[in-house]
Amino acid sequence: MQTLQPAVLAPVPAVARYLTFSLQPGANPRRALAALAALTDGENCVVGIGESLLRVLDRPVPGMRAFPSYAAVGFEIPATPAALWCWLRGSDRGTLLNQGRALAQALAPVLTLHSAVDAFRYGKGLDLTSYEDGTENPRGRKAVAAAAVEGMGAGFDGSTFVAVQQWLHDLDRFQAMSPREQDHTFGRRKRDNVELERAPASAHVKRTAQESFNPEAFVVRRSMPWIEGTRAGLVFVAFGCSLDAFEALLRRMVGAEDGITDALFNFTRPVTGAYFWCPPVKRGRLDLSRIL
Repeated sequence: MQTLQPAVLAPVPAVARYLTFSLQPGANPRRALAALAALTDGENCVVGIGESLLRVLDRPVPGMRAFPSYAAVGFEIPATPAALWCWLRGSDRGTLLNQGRALAQALAPVLTLHSAVDAFRYGKGLDLTSYEDGTENPRGRKAVAAAAVEGMGAGFDGSTFVAVQQWLHDLDRFQAMSPREQDHTFGRRKRDNVELERAPASAHVKRTAQESFNPEAFVVRRSMPWIEGTRAGLVFVAFGCSLDAFEALLRRMVGAEDGITDALFNFTRPVTGAYFWCPPVKRGRLDLSRIL
């Protein structure tokens, strides 16, 4: 899929920086978005546009909607929408800092930087618990089919939707678990990443077995760990041709179907949650023709 932002299907980078922007009241964002399109290629920077910004532009995107929020026993799933999301990717944190500053200056004063989260690749692609992340990601043509919008016409085809959550881990609580409890939390053995045959129903792999849904709920995960002072966790990023698959996974995690909640909630919580529409690229630049 040549029009999909290239980084969607690429491996996670060595370092990353996630930026979210707010739209100033009464501002017209068209000129700022045109400047953004000229600066980004979908490879070093993935761009996602929030529902609030699409509403200001009066350019609805079929399938775009608000992030769902849930409240369950002992935890909440918050919805924290933003106008714009940028995922900066590279190998040097200083370069990403300066790249982000350039973007913020190009978007000001219409869109203002709301938050910035620095992330990194841990080992071969591990969560900070040392369990492998994204083991069941589809690959090749299956990844394209899971991520890319098709059959909607120019300006939509090759776009994708993304769900973004910042999860805050209680690593002391996790480390206090026995190795068996840790493996049962994820449903995999840490030492070799093999799925446990008799994992409990609450194990993460049981809750999110993508092939067990009807229709199947495959997404392309590109999550990365983050650290800020003594706080740490995972920036969960899942791309999909629609938001349906992610919502099916989330509903099962919170126990909306059967009352069984994902064991991950024993040591981690999401502190943000937002949806964005990632436009396609054309000739190496963002194609915003359907919204500008």
